[in-house]
Amino acid sequence: MTDQSLSAADIAQAVAARKLSALEATEAALARIAKYDSVLNAFTDVTADRARAKAKALDAAIAAGQDAGPLAGVPFAVKNLFDVQGLSTRAGSKINRDLPPAARDATLIERMEAAGAVLVGALNMGEYAYDFTGENVHDGPSRNPHDPTRMTGGSSGGSGSAVGGALVPIALGSDTNGSIRVPSSFCGIFGLKPTYGRLSRARSFPFVASFDHLGPLARSAGDLALSYDAMQGLDPDDAACSPRPVEPVVPQLARGIRDLRIAIAGGYFQQNVFPEAVEAVGRIAKALNATRTVEIPEAARARSAAYVITTTEGASLHLDRLRTRPNDFDPAVRDRLIAGAMIPAPYVDKAQKFRRWYREKVLELFKTVDVILAPATPCVAPKLGQVNFTLDGVELPVRANIGIHTQPISFIGLPVVAVPVPLLPMPIGVQIIAAPWREDIALRVAYALEQMGAAAAPSPRGI
Repeated sequence: MTDQSLSAADIAQAVAARKLSALEATEAALARIAKYDSVLNAFTDVTADRARAKAKALDAAIAAGQDAGPLAGVPFAVKNLFDVQGLSTRAGSKINRDLPPAARDATLIERMEAAGAVLVGALNMGEYAYDFTGENVHDGPSRNPHDPTRMTGGSSGGSGSAVGGALVPIALGSDTNGSIRVPSSFCGIFGLKPTYGRLSRARSFPFVASFDHLGPLARSAGDLALSYDAMQGLDPDDAACSPRPVEPVVPQLARGIRDLRIAIAGGYFQQNVFPEAVEAVGRIAKALNATRTVEIPEAARARSAAYVITTTEGASLHLDRLRTRPNDFDPAVRDRLIAGAMIPAPYVDKAQKFRRWYREKVLELFKTVDVILAPATPCVAPKLGQVNFTLDGVELPVRANIGIHTQPISFIGLPVVAVPVPLLPMPIGVQIIAAPWREDIALRVAYALEQMGAAAAPSPRGI
């Protein structure tokens, strides 16, 4: 087997069976990071000593006959907005580097490690998560594992690069307006944005509290489900975390999808897309025998309202930093936050009222469908530094339009799995959108597509 061929499930089974030690799995990941991260720039911190200590403890527990957990020995990494004990929580910024080291890990790190996973580091990201490109002005851009001259997407760009480049089988990221789904699409991997409130955000640096989600990125749908199951559960440290019972998904993956009603998002979601996005949705629809089209009402207005709420909530969070250290921001981030601080309150009120109306209208669709398919991004990964792209003869800014199809969905907190379609020369993703709390359905569809060969994470072509 090559050093990139083992899935998280493979590693955990081999470690539990003592065919592979947790330390060997950890050293393989650390070696791959050392070999390839100089190209990808996915990591900002490598926690090698911590990882080795954890792996040795796991091996000792297994030797003593203890159950090491469903993720035994699986290396993983996290976007650097997660608190990692002993590290300052950068959130992609220069300013946060002055913070004292975190005293405790984020809840999701604790849960992954309780399931046997081994944290190997923290990952590059767009400043304060206000980014769709993966280009960080302080740490340099994370680079696409299929073509290092291209973007990873953001803001979980390092997460996409690390998993797409097979440095780790699983990474954690955040998604406010598309920041898991966009890197998943550009880097050719699977990503889950869960229902708002499903996974704890405790001890992670916020961006827009009413939109923020945390979730996993992985090279297979099974690994995505495995990590999701490990992280589920109420957390009193996050007021938004739902008390709904834990509902394991892994046992449901093999149920198949014959009972599911699957539709394609029409109208807005078939506009402003490049041919590769059209082809990707078409391939997924064909594999699922999906022919019905549904209209998500007022999606364009939903995107506009999402922008209003994003910029105003984000600006409110950062007002003190904007006043005292404006020159230490990425200028593009700073200027958007300043603009958000100047949006009149009646506009925000109108956006919130529309949000409630829009949620009710979209939920009505799920009375007659179980899954809706939509592009994850309008295009494959643009070149690093690319400012505009031309679509249907119109020049559009890249940064502002990468999330055109993700924002109307996270705006109301629906669960989504982004699945990779391995087009050449670059992959692209499709969103599998389900009703609230039905991650199981979205993951079942993703798993079925993977079994059919319609969705797959390609081997990294650029490293």
